[in-house]
Amino acid sequence: MALSPLDSMLWSGLFGDADMAALVSDEAEIAAMIEVERALARAEAAAGVIPPAAGKAIDRGLANLSLDPLSLARGTASAGVPVPALVASLRAHLPEAAAHWLHWGATSQDILDGGAVLRLLRATALLQDRLAALLDRLDQQARAHAATPMAARTRSQIATPIPFGLRIANWAAPLIMLESRLPEVCRTLGRVQLGGASGANAVLGAKAQTVAEALAWELGLAPAPPWGTARVGMAELGAWAAQLSAALGRIGGDLILMGRSEAGEAAAGQGGGSSTMPQKQNPVAAEAMVTLGRMAGAHAGALNGAVLHGEERDATAWALEWMALPPLIVGAGAGLRLAWPLIDTLRPDPAAMRRMLDLGGGAVHAEAAAFALARHMPRAEAARLVAEAAREVGAPLAKAIANRTDAPVDWAKVTDLEPTMDAGAATIEAIFAERSARPRLPEC
Repeated sequence: MALSPLDSMLWSGLFGDADMAALVSDEAEIAAMIEVERALARAEAAAGVIPPAAGKAIDRGLANLSLDPLSLARGTASAGVPVPALVASLRAHLPEAAAHWLHWGATSQDILDGGAVLRLLRATALLQDRLAALLDRLDQQARAHAATPMAARTRSQIATPIPFGLRIANWAAPLIMLESRLPEVCRTLGRVQLGGASGANAVLGAKAQTVAEALAWELGLAPAPPWGTARVGMAELGAWAAQLSAALGRIGGDLILMGRSEAGEAAAGQGGGSSTMPQKQNPVAAEAMVTLGRMAGAHAGALNGAVLHGEERDATAWALEWMALPPLIVGAGAGLRLAWPLIDTLRPDPAAMRRMLDLGGGAVHAEAAAFALARHMPRAEAARLVAEAAREVGAPLAKAIANRTDAPVDWAKVTDLEPTMDAGAATIEAIFAERSARPRLPEC
């Protein structure tokens, strides 16, 4: 069993995501911290905090520099963070006069958090693009199947007829809400961090705000006061990613149920084979989406615990963030990667759906029948009569009801699916109208 299937050589093809994994890798973390150190030197030189020549030497000397993560491992274990070892290594690559000014007035958290924000914003930009593409395809599929009738299930039992397109639109509904929220999540996350040793920026003094604003500009972030103990941005991103994974898992779960051998209402993607049963086409991708959705809930709970950040820096909470947030990001990416080909190749079987509608003699029309009868008798009596008729095994529901009452009901109209399809199509339109009507979302 791997430490994590998300980055296991054996399992990551199923549960992982190469693009997201690259952004949370050791190499990417080191590169982002170097990026922050270079930007800090430029900002401090522009503000007159360090000599301009030193700022240029640091910026140029660290450009295109890459370090082996193993070279920082011992120092990380000793200090509890990689920054002291990183700074020592970077100084070795600089002229002595410039090395003196490297990391001036900053603390480990400034560099580590700054690099994390850069990488997480790049990850959210990828997630935003993938989510938009998935929603476009869900929109197309929902409209394509707006007149394909199927039996809805409530609490796992057949309920009433709906268009298959409505189920697809309901898959999209939480994703549309999540898409609309992402720019605000990015805005909360994308703030510069510069607080110095204890958040007061004592070394930078009167120049602290000027340097912070310049650093924000250099990194493409928003200016902000130090937020070292205010972990809201990290927590909001993690919660968003967890909800995304859960919404994708719901799609996977429904596809598993619809593809059961005895139902066969829809297929998607390519099934996986069995080692012993040649007939099997296991819903591997859909299963993985459900697993990722369940996993995300556990990591989101842990990440929420990291918000409880004591005093001016709390390494117990800070480290918990490093353990919980990367799996949420990689898992969300993997869920979107798995979902796209399933939605793109979604194939309903109208004949199988019709068989489900006909189960129990058409008991799926019981609600419509009860309301039709309620126009001619008390509603409770109508419901009781329909329930009795539905229990008459093997008899068509409409006929069983007609044998119990002479109420002048047009039973062909009751069982006509066209009005239901029309109503469902209107709901599909309303769900996607929320997305099409809003202004173009800013990119993360």
